[in-house]
Amino acid sequence: MAQRPVFQGNQLSISTATLELEHRLGHKFANKELLNQALTHASMTTTQKTDNQRLEFLGDRILGLVIAEALFLDDPSANEGKLAPRLNALVRKETCAEIAAELQVGAALRMGRSEMQSGGRRKMALLGDAMEAIIAAIYLDAGFDAARSAVLRFWGKRVSNADAFSFDPKSALQEWAQGRGLQPPEYIEISRKGPDHNPVFVIKATLENGASAQAEAASKKSAQVLAAQALLNALEK
Repeated sequence: MAQRPVFQGNQLSISTATLELEHRLGHKFANKELLNQALTHASMTTTQKTDNQRLEFLGDRILGLVIAEALFLDDPSANEGKLAPRLNALVRKETCAEIAAELQVGAALRMGRSEMQSGGRRKMALLGDAMEAIIAAIYLDAGFDAARSAVLRFWGKRVSNADAFSFDPKSALQEWAQGRGLQPPEYIEISRKGPDHNPVFVIKATLENGASAQAEAASKKSAQVLAAQALLNALEK
């Protein structure tokens, strides 16, 4: 879906889709170009436009600090061994992409035609990167307190329910296999496609008893997790 431009005077300012996203984010940008940049994929980059990779780098660190602090304050009795997996679960790319999807970030993403035609607005990696970049954009626009408030608002009850998000399908599948005297599962790379900056891996999880399932994602690790979850779902049936 093409984005309709909104003009201020004779200068292109921000698209309608981006303005609508700004409203859903609950943060009115003083510098709207920061939000534009946060939504710009590398496939859209020109000499006049900068993509969101630098903002993603910064946003990832801000997100980690905010969530770590929130988890620390939420459960004073939790030791490092409990806090670490909760943190990893809440800041991983899949969770960022899930929240981006809830905010309908994909509708405002700026990308090249080929990326758009390949379903870029729904890709986990692109959504996750954009979510981190948006956090950085809010930080640069209004400071750390604004960024913290935004993250806590976006993540909501996930912080207090972090244990539910820290479930590790790979560990669960290995425990299932060992409990039945089987060797640990194998993860086989079936294929890798797409450009270097945005690859898609297809991974197959296989057990010694012949049960298997496969999944695809933008990283081998994510594809392994999804394949393990798919195999667990099949085994439960």
